[in-house]
Amino acid sequence: MIAWSDMTQDVLAHITSFLPFPDIYRFGAVCKNWRSVSKLRWHPPAPELPWMVLEEDSETKKRKFYSLSEAKHYSIEIPELQGRYICGSSYGWLFAVDINITGILINPFTRECYELPLFPSYNEKSNVTTLLEKVPSDYIDGPRGYTFEEMQTLIVFKAILSHDPRDTSDFTAMILFGEINTPAFWRPGDSSWTVVDGPIYRMEDVLYFKGNFYVISAMNMLHVVEFEPEPKLTEVGPQIGKGGCPEQRYLMDFNGNMLFIERYCEDVEGLTITIGFNVIEPNLEENCLYEWFDIDDYAMFLGRNSSIFVNSSHVAKCKKNGIYFTDLIDGFSERYQDLGIFDMTDKKISTFYSVKVFPPRIGSPIWLTPILW
Repeated sequence: MIAWSDMTQDVLAHITSFLPFPDIYRFGAVCKNWRSVSKLRWHPPAPELPWMVLEEDSETKKRKFYSLSEAKHYSIEIPELQGRYICGSSYGWLFAVDINITGILINPFTRECYELPLFPSYNEKSNVTTLLEKVPSDYIDGPRGYTFEEMQTLIVFKAILSHDPRDTSDFTAMILFGEINTPAFWRPGDSSWTVVDGPIYRMEDVLYFKGNFYVISAMNMLHVVEFEPEPKLTEVGPQIGKGGCPEQRYLMDFNGNMLFIERYCEDVEGLTITIGFNVIEPNLEENCLYEWFDIDDYAMFLGRNSSIFVNSSHVAKCKKNGIYFTDLIDGFSERYQDLGIFDMTDKKISTFYSVKVFPPRIGSPIWLTPILW
């Protein structure tokens, strides 16, 4: 009988096709032969639930992650992320802001990285945005009145990508920044961010869908980003929503369908917590809306990340017809996390992770789909 350590490469490589990526690393630790096969990367890792990106360990400076599939924490040394605030996740990449209000785009597991220009200026009082050539002193003493530490967590509300940078260098990064979440974009080779002209009210989410960027406003209006001749927002489709006052609005590409999702909250014993969601499909061609009451075998993952969906029949421990959500609520004396799963069948909220109150400058956990190759 052949020894486990002497199994052929093709057999061992086939075994790795059934393993999520943490198990592939454990597989490679068995012996020299298995380690060499684990580095061949003939098959992508098996599907698993998204990970949560958590805070930096205050002592070791390692970045904390939580694997939902394993219900396990990992602390990983990623020097590029030390001291940085995570403000977005898209295609397995993270957007991270440093204390000088500049950012990077990084795949935390392959360590591939893009340096981003200084983010556009943030003017709370006038809602005016301007582009700056170098780090300004008025980030501390100017009209905004914020320290670098505060600006680090406030400057970017959300950041997404049009494409995976590992697939093409012709991609666009889009952020929502400043007091009213103004859109701005950057492409590889650009020396600065380009601000998109639009209405003076708050934007709540951005989506890349079928070749265009779309932005949803707090007024429930959908806008498309037009790049030529000058970047601007143009209203499209009908006004979206059911007439309530949701805590947050999201956009999602769900199997080729654009979905608009409302998250509703209420005060419970002094805390603002999520109580439910509405899911609506805006049909831009027919200028009408369709309400969705279930998503069948799928699950959604909403937060400051590009919205993600997973087929529960392909991934173990995934709650079908569920909406996993993460958020950070500003309370009277402290910030606290609002995490849970909304069951679209019985309309109930359950937990998947113990809630912990973080220091004020720590952000909401962000969903991440690990991509190694």
